[in-house]
Amino acid sequence: MRGAGQTTTTYVSTFDLFSIGVGPSSSHTVGPMRAARAFALGLERDGLLDRVDRVTCTLYGSLGATGLGHGTPDAVVAGLAGAAPETCDPDAVRGAWSRRPDDDDAPLVLLGVRPARVPRSAVALAPRTRLPRHPNALTLAAWRDGDVLPLREETWYSVGGGFVVREGDADDGAGASAVPYPFATAAELLATCARTGLPVDGVARHNEAALHGEDAVDERLDAVWDAMAGCVEAGLHADGTLPGGLGVVRRAARVRRHLEERDAAGAGDTSTEWLHAWALAVNEENASGGRVVTAPTNGAAGILPAVGHYYLRFVPGASRDGLRRFLLTAAALGGLFKRNASISGAEGGCQAEVGSACAMAAGALCAVLGGSPAQVENAAEIAMEHHLGLTCDPVGGLVQVPCIERNAIAASTAVSAARLAMHGDGTHVVSLDTVVETMRQTGLDMSVKYKETSEGGLAVNVVEC
Repeated sequence: MRGAGQTTTTYVSTFDLFSIGVGPSSSHTVGPMRAARAFALGLERDGLLDRVDRVTCTLYGSLGATGLGHGTPDAVVAGLAGAAPETCDPDAVRGAWSRRPDDDDAPLVLLGVRPARVPRSAVALAPRTRLPRHPNALTLAAWRDGDVLPLREETWYSVGGGFVVREGDADDGAGASAVPYPFATAAELLATCARTGLPVDGVARHNEAALHGEDAVDERLDAVWDAMAGCVEAGLHADGTLPGGLGVVRRAARVRRHLEERDAAGAGDTSTEWLHAWALAVNEENASGGRVVTAPTNGAAGILPAVGHYYLRFVPGASRDGLRRFLLTAAALGGLFKRNASISGAEGGCQAEVGSACAMAAGALCAVLGGSPAQVENAAEIAMEHHLGLTCDPVGGLVQVPCIERNAIAASTAVSAARLAMHGDGTHVVSLDTVVETMRQTGLDMSVKYKETSEGGLAVNVVEC
């Protein structure tokens, strides 16, 4: 079934929301890498690259406050060299800046073709300066020796989930797309489902097919899930200590071994503990700078894969097609949070990251459990409602404490919210649109020190060893 006509709207595609990148942060690592690469490509496109002798970068606000712990300078330097989050070698990104000599003659080959000077001192931190459009901002400048003014200077914003916007551009990084079933709110999505008889994932599938072609949708969904599953597998088999100086010991592999022993002995239901293990695995990989899928951010990347694995292992009749429906439903809901509130911890606190991911996973699981569109909306609302006000207070500016455990607990909340919604008929007092707007307002009211600056909460009350 098709809509009456193609309508242009700001539609967040599943494959933009779920992008394959590297850890530890979609807003602080993936976004700045994309911005730096786009800056360099723009110089090349306009015939300026061969005139560049040096490049500088200033990281403002949250990027300046926690950028070192998130590897932001490394990501910027890697992006200038031409690295893309989807295809780069994570090992090559780690240390791209931090291992550079602080020597004014230190060359960096821009896009692999133009040597330019980019010493460590070329990346400056300005955590106290917050630009008005978004707290995650960076300014890149390309210089020719002897010139007073730069050849080009651009300010970019990393607006969450790896999305970037250049100063002067009107959109939010998602762009405008022609889709048959546009929706800007959960109410519009439910109305579309009622009018067409489509489930939430059916609406999303038709929209994705219009953008990417019917044959490509399943292939791309499978690639997203395979990357998620690969991240889980890697994390379940990695021991050791996470980088960054906090001395956080990886736990997922130890939990996996313990659960395998319990399952072999028939020791009872281990579903919740497996759920925790899968989430821990992803976020430990993310904290290590490994390959991860933003879902909708890196800091919250463990929740959807964990609940997806729960579906595959513990829900009778689970299938690959069900996983595709799971991802499409989650993305449709995630687009609502990005469009109408935020998925950026620097803008809305952790409610915008872990809260959004939990709501996406809850609605998605409800859908593959057989829930109606109204029950799916109810599940997402329940999950988000109980994350309102959650602050972003990473200890040491690292995506480790409390981020990793928050993903495990939120995965459990998502399953509980889905199960609870399945016991009702979708009728409830607080709508998803209401809770999204409440999240937006709460983010505006929240003190800056609780928005990924490491200036409040656990970040200042936990003694770093």
